[in-house]
Amino acid sequence: MSNVSYYTEEGLKKLKDELKQLKDVERPKASQAIAEARDKGDLSENAEYDAAKEAQGLLEMRISKLEQVVANARIIDENSLDLSKALIHSTVKIKNLNNNMVMNYKLVAQSEADLAKGYISVDSPIGKGLLGKEVGQVAEVQVPVGIIKLEILEISR
Repeated sequence: MSNVSYYTEEGLKKLKDELKQLKDVERPKASQAIAEARDKGDLSENAEYDAAKEAQGLLEMRISKLEQVVANARIIDENSLDLSKALIHSTVKIKNLNNNMVMNYKLVAQSEADLAKGYISVDSPIGKGLLGKEVGQVAEVQVPVGIIKLEILEISR
């Protein structure tokens, strides 16, 4: 089953660049490491060979996962999105009604999430709670410390 994810052009480019790096640089390095370990003799007792094969397996899994993500990625035209509701790629100004803190978050795909930049995933509890809400509405979000109430103050792109 395909799992479509929505990205900005910048986010998708970053994924494609990482995939290219893994395929063009890291994959040949892994093959070289296996060849060097193989040249050291008996494979049944060669820990270096086993480690190189393990690293290659993990690399191939990462490449496969990224290929699947890129294949199912869609770019969102932020100019055509509805400004009346919090959607993916919305910037949402919220007020935490529990402590009166005001915060700004941009709702993004999981792979673009970066809390330091104020980007939160639409798959996170807060992201899920904010999706579809309009200005003035309050989202009650279940987080590890309990339920927090977040009032939507402003939605922009």
